[in-house]
Amino acid sequence: MSKKRKIDLEGRMFQEKWKETYFFCEVNGRPVCLICSQAVAVQKEYNIKRHYEIHAEKYDKYTGQLRTEKVNNLALALKKKQSMFTKRTGTDEAVKASYLIANEIAAASKPFSEGEFVKKCMVKAAELVCPEKKQAFASISLSRNTVAERIEDLAGDLNRQLKDKVKSFIAFSIALDESTDINDVAQLGLFIRGVDGSLNITEEFVELVPMTDRTTSNDIYSSLIGALDRLEVDWSRAVSVATDGAPCMVGKKAGVVTKLKEKIQKENPTQEFWNFHCILHQEALCGKTLKMDNIMDVVIKTVNFIRAKGLNHRQFEAFLSEKTISHSLPYHTEVRWLSRGAVLKRFFQLRAEISQFMKDKGKPVTALDEPQWVRDLAFMVDVTEHLNVLNTKIQGRNKVVTEYYDCIRAFEMKLDLWATQLSQGNPAHFPTLKSVHTAHDKDNMDKYKEKILGLQNEFQHRFQVFSELEKEFSLFRSPFTASATDVPEELQLELIELQCNTSLKDKFATVTVDIFYQHLGPTFPKMTGFASKILSMFGTTYLCEQAFSVMNINKSNLRSRLTHRHLNDIMRVATAQKLVADVDALVEEKRCQVSGRRN
Repeated sequence: MSKKRKIDLEGRMFQEKWKETYFFCEVNGRPVCLICSQAVAVQKEYNIKRHYEIHAEKYDKYTGQLRTEKVNNLALALKKKQSMFTKRTGTDEAVKASYLIANEIAAASKPFSEGEFVKKCMVKAAELVCPEKKQAFASISLSRNTVAERIEDLAGDLNRQLKDKVKSFIAFSIALDESTDINDVAQLGLFIRGVDGSLNITEEFVELVPMTDRTTSNDIYSSLIGALDRLEVDWSRAVSVATDGAPCMVGKKAGVVTKLKEKIQKENPTQEFWNFHCILHQEALCGKTLKMDNIMDVVIKTVNFIRAKGLNHRQFEAFLSEKTISHSLPYHTEVRWLSRGAVLKRFFQLRAEISQFMKDKGKPVTALDEPQWVRDLAFMVDVTEHLNVLNTKIQGRNKVVTEYYDCIRAFEMKLDLWATQLSQGNPAHFPTLKSVHTAHDKDNMDKYKEKILGLQNEFQHRFQVFSELEKEFSLFRSPFTASATDVPEELQLELIELQCNTSLKDKFATVTVDIFYQHLGPTFPKMTGFASKILSMFGTTYLCEQAFSVMNINKSNLRSRLTHRHLNDIMRVATAQKLVADVDALVEEKRCQVSGRRN
């Protein structure tokens, strides 16, 4: 028995000649009669001719130019008829406005109920500015339920777009971190960074996965796999993962990273999978190795005495005001990356005022009267300032991992320079220390040099993964100076071809390195594949930390009952980077529907 033919596989196309011959045109891929507006199911001349025979007696009399004019008139009439049903109405504009306002509410981390307040403001403004438009503004539905629904629709559209993007990835990496919300629910934050065949980079929020029970490595791993499977990723193309370095994440036997590596190797045995401990966390841990607790203990105790009680703080502010000093002491917190440097710097600047104030309070800080302690404080101020400058450089979005490596390598070279200069008694790059330095401080300089050397060793140890990837990073950054003998064999021939291509060499000199690789095209598939892996790597969990800040703003004491689904919808809209929801398409789906389903 022969198989039934499938019409859609026969490649039948609308023929332009049918327009004048049979009075037909194509609308949305289907042939439509210009005379009666009836559509024919199959684009086959026999079917179209058979339908035309119904009208033939009346329309065969039109020939030549007269027939052409008649066809054009009928086509214009059909177009006008269709526009009556597709033309955007005031209702559509109101729905679109509600989507746009809901998007702003989510992006600004405002409650859903803010929509009604915004609507009241718009109506009040319309009464004064354009009274004839007042009803148009009043017709915009911004009730709490409607705003929640609009944000849900926007988030769903962004998620669909991300799914489509993921299908085109030739390499991708993951950043994950865990934090606790106001209800003590552990939330696993996930971001993905992928590169498509044209080497365009997509870096977007995936999901905030609530972990209502335990947070063991098995629980985190299951949540991670579930979230990315819902995104339909191709695991064989995973390149790296960035974590906070917690034992459950990086444990050698049963950590999340270990389990993830095993999964990737099963999917693609030849794929190398890298683990990055967040550079920001690493840098903060390196700073703690200075171990100058004699400084921090005194500073924190003094600052807490002044700031913890309202009376003390008010009196200290008044004391500074009398001396025409406008800046006060900030709090110190271990959670904030730049906190230590800010507190130490302000403490040093106000050390005389703090000493006097504490004496007046009967709590004298004797350390402030010791020159050696003050010199140690000055040294700490300068070191933490240098660390804060580095920290600021390695924050941010959409950075290539080699940029982080360049910053770390430059800082290690600075540490080497500082150690040499301090051994010579020269605190040239330590301005605060220099201000209290005396010519007889040679022993102190040696002590500070040892601190710098210890910091340098810690950096080299903690950023060992960069040393392991140094050859790959060097080739990525400088492909035209790399030696073909020093690169993997599969890249050698293409590298030589690349180095001899003068147009690409000129292009490399005029664009950033990530943009340069987009110009390689299909001529250099191996180099493109190599570059895609480097471009896809996360170096930090900065995006996760930033997302947790958004989470805490939204799920606060006043909004503690916000559901996980609504929280995820808000997070998806608020953290979107390059993806933009297609509001027009959403309006089309909601045509003539003013308010939400749950309004």
